[in-house]
Amino acid sequence: MISGQILKESIISGANNIFNNKELVNDLNVFPVPDGDTGSNMARTMSAAKIVLTSEKKELSVAEVMKLTASALLRGARGNSGVILSLIFRGLAKGLEGYQTVDAAKFAKAFSTATEAAYSAVAKPTEGTILTVIRLVSLEAEDIAQNSRDFAGFWNKICKKANEILLKTPEFLPALAESGVVDSGGQGLVFIFEGMNSVFAGNGVIEVKEDEEIGSNIANKVNKKHEVEYGYCTEFLIDKNEQYNEENEKEFKKFLENIGGSIVFVDDDNIIKVHVHSNHPGTVLEKALLYGNLTDIKIDNLKEEVDEHEQKHSAKKNVFEYKPVDESIEYGFVAVAAGDGIENMFKELGVINIVSGGQTMNPSTEEIVGAINATPAKCVFVLPNNKNVVLTAQQAALIADRNVIVLPSRTVPQGVNAILAFNEAASLEENQIEITAAIERVKTGFITTAVRDSRSNNKEIKTGDVLALENGKIKYIEDDVAKACFKLIKNMVKKQSNYITLFYGADVDPQIMPALEKQIKQKFKDLEVNFIFGNQPVYHFIIAVE
Repeated sequence: MISGQILKESIISGANNIFNNKELVNDLNVFPVPDGDTGSNMARTMSAAKIVLTSEKKELSVAEVMKLTASALLRGARGNSGVILSLIFRGLAKGLEGYQTVDAAKFAKAFSTATEAAYSAVAKPTEGTILTVIRLVSLEAEDIAQNSRDFAGFWNKICKKANEILLKTPEFLPALAESGVVDSGGQGLVFIFEGMNSVFAGNGVIEVKEDEEIGSNIANKVNKKHEVEYGYCTEFLIDKNEQYNEENEKEFKKFLENIGGSIVFVDDDNIIKVHVHSNHPGTVLEKALLYGNLTDIKIDNLKEEVDEHEQKHSAKKNVFEYKPVDESIEYGFVAVAAGDGIENMFKELGVINIVSGGQTMNPSTEEIVGAINATPAKCVFVLPNNKNVVLTAQQAALIADRNVIVLPSRTVPQGVNAILAFNEAASLEENQIEITAAIERVKTGFITTAVRDSRSNNKEIKTGDVLALENGKIKYIEDDVAKACFKLIKNMVKKQSNYITLFYGADVDPQIMPALEKQIKQKFKDLEVNFIFGNQPVYHFIIAVE
């Protein structure tokens, strides 16, 4: 028999244990793209419960502890793994309603409601995941309880059983077997159960091993402060003089390479377009004057731009001001997006509130709820724009205080098509049909860099390889970003295609852009091609073909 206090301490210990082991869970991700944040998402989700339980000073019953935990996890859930974890605890809470204390037999029965809750949220459950671990544990939980002398013995056996099932997850998922790893979500759940076991076994609460700054290494790298090597960005056009020749071109290019970086040099008939980062823009302009008249001169202070960017993003906390429903406003949009350019584009398309987040930076349920409740429309459409945010958005819809429809956009291009298809004059049902069709019409491609060694479809992938993904699947492995981008677009474009849109990211070298743009427009002369500076992290390019 355990009390509410013991259960409370066990959950805090479980939160600490997943936090301590979050990077081990992150590293189990079989896909080499930068989305290995299962451990971080589960840790941040559990930390929401830890904060609430730690702040509660009065003595609580088992039922009260589980109710507080389930509520906190629901609001703090991040990513698919975090949502499923929150539903497991919601099911346990439902199964333990009304209990002051609880024994092994009663807790064992609650596992069945936990399994039902977890599976109910997933339209197409994938076996070999955290779902399999909780389901198979629940099938044997009551037998384990009957064969245990006390609660400590029961939970110790539950942990052992969960580990046994975890080791079998590669038998359910070929991708796990190919990579030689177990499921990351299942491993996270085992770490939580083992953390709880420390308290039940009488060993006390597991302490955190480091400062509690939870987040994936990738996200930290994305958000780290940029070092400014050169102080100024200088752009101008040279109207070439009659004496300009090939030797002058070689001389000027060498000069630019010696004095700066991020060089773009486009020689187009009588005009040269120059872009360079340097510490002495005056010297650059003086040199350029040797070759002709200068026009369209533009000089920007890079340090000021970076400082402004850092301040803007450090202030982004996804905090929204609550607004009551305005009966005169029928519809409003909320979108999840990362990158100034993409965020601004959604705002221009009419999105009222943007939740900052996406790949490697999944927002919590509570953050999405905040954006919904700050949108004063009778019906709010939510665009998740990431496959790992859809479940979180669906949970947010359940607890927001107004009518919410989560649209099935799993990528930014799908989100753009969805909002373009919206017709304010049409009925809600008509809009849902049109928007769903618009989402299905667009193909999405991604160009990114492998963050771990891996295997996919019998192909060896090394850290640093450039990956071209079409609709979530690795299509090409290259060593050059521009080459991968062009190759993927050629594969995506079909006879019926009309549009190509490229969102280029924060880390794209500006030197590759003029040649890539020229190459794409020459190859696809009959298509409308648009380049948008999305400034997104993680992906060098997000490609839309329709």
